[in-house]
Amino acid sequence: MPLLYDLTKLTVGTALRLGWQPHVEGLEHLPRHGGAVLASNHLSVADELFLVAAAPRHVTFWAKAEYFTGRGPSGWLNRQIVTGMGAIPVDRADGRAALRALDAAVPVLRSGGLVAVYPEGTRSPDGRLYRGRVGMTRLARDAEVPIIPVGVLGTAEVLPVDARLPRRHPVTLRFGPPIPVADRITGPRDIRTITDEVMAAIQKLTGQEYVPRYAPPRES
Repeated sequence: MPLLYDLTKLTVGTALRLGWQPHVEGLEHLPRHGGAVLASNHLSVADELFLVAAAPRHVTFWAKAEYFTGRGPSGWLNRQIVTGMGAIPVDRADGRAALRALDAAVPVLRSGGLVAVYPEGTRSPDGRLYRGRVGMTRLARDAEVPIIPVGVLGTAEVLPVDARLPRRHPVTLRFGPPIPVADRITGPRDIRTITDEVMAAIQKLTGQEYVPRYAPPRES
């Protein structure tokens, strides 16, 4: 694990485990060795912190490209954090850059790493589960790794969008059985079919109402 990730897991992760005592199910579905895409619903910025606290292995995330290029003291601090955590930069305003960010995750997966993806593309605006984007499945196909569905509950109440400080609320994380990808894709329809299968597995883990359309982009 990157040193800062280890430190974050030891400090923030321990605080989350002691303060919120998240209920975690299905850790046996995480491979002890080997790569996998962790596909999770997305309710809050706290999702990543609780996933780090729950997973026994290093999990790679994407981070906004601005965090890698900011200036001044805050920019320097952001760079140290995202670099130290082993994050992958992504420019969400540039579609081609976003595709390159997906490509950057392939070596991580092929070398046996875990990469977390939010297939909805953004935080849910209303707590419902929205249609998944197919980039997740293409990534798993290219890296020849399975997708592990992850369901997170309670984080929207822990850290609402307008909250300055976290609040006490029960949190649950559920890891589902791996969904194979590479050997099942013979055409574009298969990519969409597997993506929908993953979203159905996430919905089963969370019990969220499913919305068969893409989530609207957040205003901020």
